[in-house]
Amino acid sequence: MSVKISPSLLSADFINLESELRKLEENKTDMLHFDIMDGVFVPNISFANPILKQVKANTDIPLDVHLMIDRPHRYIKEFAKSADFLGFHFEAGSPVAGTLKEIRECGCKSCLTIKPKTKAEEIFEFLPLCDMVLVMSVEPGFGGQAFMPESLEKVKALRAEIDKNGYNTIIEIDGGINSETAPLAVEAGVDVIVAGSFLFGDKMAERMNFIRSL
Repeated sequence: MSVKISPSLLSADFINLESELRKLEENKTDMLHFDIMDGVFVPNISFANPILKQVKANTDIPLDVHLMIDRPHRYIKEFAKSADFLGFHFEAGSPVAGTLKEIRECGCKSCLTIKPKTKAEEIFEFLPLCDMVLVMSVEPGFGGQAFMPESLEKVKALRAEIDKNGYNTIIEIDGGINSETAPLAVEAGVDVIVAGSFLFGDKMAERMNFIRSL
C-alpha cells in the first residue's frame, strides 16, 4: 500500500479556506487532518464543530478528526456526524475500549492516539478495535515542533504487533514531518503521514508527490 497523506488544516490559509480545499482536491489528498483542541487536555484552543461541519459540507475529502480534548467520550456522537476517521487520546480520561466501539457504532473509522511519553505496548490490547493508530512525534498542542526520533521505535513496535496478529489497523504519524523525517517514518512502517507547514504553500503538489514516492 502506498503511503497516504493527511494535510493538517492548522497550517491552511483561513482567509482563503475554500481555495485551500480546492487545491487539496486538485492534488488528490487522501484525507484532511483536523486538530480539535480544548485548552484543557492540551494548552491551546483550535477549531470547534461548526468549522468542521462547514468543511464537511464543502468537500468530498475524507476528514481525519483528531480530538485533543479532555474526556472525549462526551462528544463522540457530535463529532461523528462530520468525521470519517475519528480519533482520541489514550491519555485523555475516556474508557478506551468503550469509546473505540462507540466511534465504530456511529459509522466512523476508529483511531487511538498516543503522546510521546506513552509506550506502544500500552495500547496493544486495543488494536483489534482500532482502524488506525496515531503516533504523535511531537507533544500535542502546538505546530512547528521538532520531530522526536524516538517515535519511530513506537511505530516499529506497533507495525510488528499489527502484522503478527493480522490486524486491519493502519499507522499514522503526526508532528515535525518534512523531507528528512517523512522517509524515516515510512521506513519504520507508517501508512499515513500528517503534515502541516511542509505541505501548505507554493510547493504543495511537489511535496505531496515526494511523500507519495516514498
